[in-house]
Amino acid sequence: MINWRENSALDGHEQVVFVNDEALGLAGIIAVHSTALGPAGGGCRIWSYAKDEDALTDALRLSRGMTYKNAMAELPMGGGKGVVYRMGADRAACMERFGESVEALSGAYVTAEDVGASVADMRAIARRTSYVAGIPKEGGRAGGDPSPWTSLGVHLCIKALLGGDVANCTIALQGVGAVGFGLCKLLLEEGARVIAADVSAANLERAAGIGAEVTDVARIHTCEADVFSPNALGAGLNACTIPEIGAPIVCGAANNQLETEEDGARLLARGIVYAPDYVVNAGGIINVSAEYLGESEAAVEARVRAVPQRLVRVLEAAKTEGLAPHEAADRIVRERLAAAKRV
Repeated sequence: MINWRENSALDGHEQVVFVNDEALGLAGIIAVHSTALGPAGGGCRIWSYAKDEDALTDALRLSRGMTYKNAMAELPMGGGKGVVYRMGADRAACMERFGESVEALSGAYVTAEDVGASVADMRAIARRTSYVAGIPKEGGRAGGDPSPWTSLGVHLCIKALLGGDVANCTIALQGVGAVGFGLCKLLLEEGARVIAADVSAANLERAAGIGAEVTDVARIHTCEADVFSPNALGAGLNACTIPEIGAPIVCGAANNQLETEEDGARLLARGIVYAPDYVVNAGGIINVSAEYLGESEAAVEARVRAVPQRLVRVLEAAKTEGLAPHEAADRIVRERLAAAKRV
């Protein structure tokens, strides 16, 4: 068993639960970072890691990020994350077993799709717990795959950073999976030039099929562009890549884009405008929250369309206070969490 209490990513987490079923070949983690604002909302990521400890680190970092994301979006939810890092042959049974662990938390954690997970996975989880979202609904209610809402929110933020129009602008997309492809499509529809890279040949072929240019993953961040948009896994902005970035703006959907706190200062020193990830990529969790609370799809759209205004306020605060954008965003969140705890 991994000793989660000694992990460097631990940051005041309330609970860490290990989900193991040797018979099914299942291994996973549920990390509950905070329930100060409500049940800990955050998707279930299905991914393979080099070491089990890496899965724990990811779960801890992602769950903290969800606390910050939900607080910034002013949602009545705290932050949590599920990570499944080993999956047996019977995927549905594994997801049902994961759902049993979610149910055992008695509403402290609400799960949904994340990287590697699908609507079918959520349906399997829902056979064992009601604390799950990301399942299609009818009659105008919020629900279903949250990734298109994340894509829309990031797209609107890119537009805001470019003065309201992406036509004839070049956007370098790192990752064209579910969210990245949705973003690619929106950008191309509005006349942008898109350069895309992905580790998946199938994802790249799909993006090329709708008009994106393709390049190598190792050089996508170096492309001369108006915006570099990270939409893959985290820690891509670091001491090695930041000096090579070929765009004056970074705005994307990937979680935990900064490898370290110092990397935000590195971007600032280079004069690169960084849109804090958890500010711009909140569309998916906005949809999850609305589905869980039984709200309408119209309410989701209104909140997602308000995301760019929130980003502008963060960037203005950073400029006024002489902070890196991620520092300004973190300060706003910490104040909201402190106020909630006092109440």
